[in-house]
Amino acid sequence: MALSLNHFSIRSTDLAACQRFYCDALGLVNGPRPPFPFPGLWLYAGDTGVWANAVVHIIGIDHDDPEGLKKYLGDRDLSSLQGSGAVDHVAFFATGLTETITRLDAQRVAWRERTVPLLGLHQLFVDDPNGVVVELNFPATEAAGR
Repeated sequence: MALSLNHFSIRSTDLAACQRFYCDALGLVNGPRPPFPFPGLWLYAGDTGVWANAVVHIIGIDHDDPEGLKKYLGDRDLSSLQGSGAVDHVAFFATGLTETITRLDAQRVAWRERTVPLLGLHQLFVDDPNGVVVELNFPATEAAGR
């Protein structure tokens, strides 16, 4: 499997403050984001027409409708979202979906899968031994071949 860093994600109850920090202070640009069932921002370093440039994903918490986020990424206690506890997951671009699933199954590592709307990505989510979520993004064409 080939890996390269894709993005990191932060859960936040204050999207505006995150946008000000990452865009105004660090120079990232708010850009397009797939229609996930929860609010959020994709912040880009470079051309916003290239989704691979979205290096920081801010995951918004909608107190009035939390179910979309719970179903897609799972629930988290709001009190845990401070410091590095607000980091939701680290993501890698990857290849070799079938081989990766075989390896994870052989190691008895549980995995969850999703397909991202519009982007042609098939995702596996796994938890590391510390509970950090690792997202592996494969070309959706690899999932179609399974």
